[in-house]
Amino acid sequence: MTKRIFVTRRIPDIGISMLKAKGYEIVQGAYKVPPTKAELIKVIQKAKKQGKPFDAILTLLTDKVDADFIQAAAPSVKIISNYAVGYNNISLQDADKAGITITNTPGAFSDCIAEHTVALIFALTTRLVEADQYVRKGKYKGWDPMLFVGTDLSKRTVGILGAGHIGERVAMHLGKGFDMKVMYYDVKRNETLEKEYGAIFCANPEEIYKEADVISLHVPLLPSTTHMINKKTLAMMKKTAIVVNTARGPVVEEKALVEALKKGVIAGAGLDVFEFEPKISKELCKMSNVVLTPHIASARESARNEMATLAAQNIIDVLEGKTPVGLVKVN
Repeated sequence: MTKRIFVTRRIPDIGISMLKAKGYEIVQGAYKVPPTKAELIKVIQKAKKQGKPFDAILTLLTDKVDADFIQAAAPSVKIISNYAVGYNNISLQDADKAGITITNTPGAFSDCIAEHTVALIFALTTRLVEADQYVRKGKYKGWDPMLFVGTDLSKRTVGILGAGHIGERVAMHLGKGFDMKVMYYDVKRNETLEKEYGAIFCANPEEIYKEADVISLHVPLLPSTTHMINKKTLAMMKKTAIVVNTARGPVVEEKALVEALKKGVIAGAGLDVFEFEPKISKELCKMSNVVLTPHIASARESARNEMATLAAQNIIDVLEGKTPVGLVKVN
């Protein structure tokens, strides 16, 4: 019997082509905005009623895969392949109980997220966005030695929270490329960071909060990292510090960040992800010392194609009885 795959939204064609090449029937959502859980469950239940249940589902990070979703998917669905490195949108325990394998796309876009992180840092330290808007509004009347004076990166300190592939690449760019001192915190030491870039391991993130000029977030979203940046930790930072988040929105307590920026507790912030996205604080949007991008750090054609390839291959592997590369283990 032909395997049926539900792909919740549009992804690069390379992934779809891989699945079709295996003879699978593809049902792909045409939603232009993230669908609700109810909308996705309706598609799954309709397939069941028609006697053509799905064997696999390819989800996006914006899809809420909770107990209700899992219940609707079981027992026919063997794998839920998440088109993302993170999987905090999925209830792993419920999936495990239902016998559904969960996979992700590890390492698919480390380089581009690292580059986007550095771009946000540059935008803040050079005051690039402010200056661009100033010129576009016709305010530029001639060279002024005091106009949009920025901040040097050389000899300053970058503190990296989360020393996986992305954090490591940020350390490489800023440590070797801009002669910055690198400090890092992680639950385990990264020997490459220390040997290649002279990074200093901090057993406690407080050391980074107190010393770093740039604090770059690259941790997964876990109970221990939710609101890692909050009123207390922001108060530990230098008044000249900037915080950059290309990890997960809830790692930063948005309300506390807004207050810290308003009161001058820190100097600025660069955000690609938001605590309640797609909703963003109106106050953040009005601040000149904040640079905002719409969750696009991994938006490179090469990365998106690699993610699609990995997500599709995970499905193929599971349906063929193999262990997928992106297998997410349940603790």
